[in-house]
Amino acid sequence: MFTLKRKSLSMPSSAEALPGRAEAIPTASNHFVNGAPLKGPYPQGSEMALFGLGCFWGAEKLFWDIPGVIVTAVGYAGGVTPNPTYEEVCSGRTGHNEAVLVVFDPRRVSYEELLKVFFESHDPTQGMRQGNDIGTQYRSGIYVHGDAQARAAEAAKRAYDAALKEKGFDPVTTEILPAPPFYFAEDYHQQYLAKNPRGYCGLGGTGVSCPIGAGVSAEA
Repeated sequence: MFTLKRKSLSMPSSAEALPGRAEAIPTASNHFVNGAPLKGPYPQGSEMALFGLGCFWGAEKLFWDIPGVIVTAVGYAGGVTPNPTYEEVCSGRTGHNEAVLVVFDPRRVSYEELLKVFFESHDPTQGMRQGNDIGTQYRSGIYVHGDAQARAAEAAKRAYDAALKEKGFDPVTTEILPAPPFYFAEDYHQQYLAKNPRGYCGLGGTGVSCPIGAGVSAEA
């Protein structure tokens, strides 16, 4: 998931970005682990969460076994180029983040619980990188669907930032933005670590607990 070539740590402008394409790239039809339709239709009452937290192979695996999660998928979000390929995203010239789509039943798992998994599973203070994975595609990001998710995400970020500062970490760099278009990644990336159990996963948390769910409300 990482290359020796030095990549830009700045987002490309529209003029600098690759042109992409009008049509979606091919991907899987069903989730490799649970068989659910990858692109839906999703059950009535389900909600979507969208996160970027480094290499999306390991990031997706964090979520698919959580009770109440209906389906997960990896893809590209937050950039300029329409319908990019993996190679294009890796070039740093699309602006996209490696993102994980989580479709969940809010009656069984809350958005705040997903935020806790998100924050505790990577280091959200590193800017355009996660460990040895360096580039704009590895930035920490929460892409929200609606005002309630935005409030929850901002509250969780504030709470975790305070907890990390107490342990000597730098400020949290997680971007929180309205959910942009999500472009499904190629078939072989979907549920990669289920297909390749010994595959690469560059994620590593800080070891600091996120206080959401421990007396701190995301509605604060």
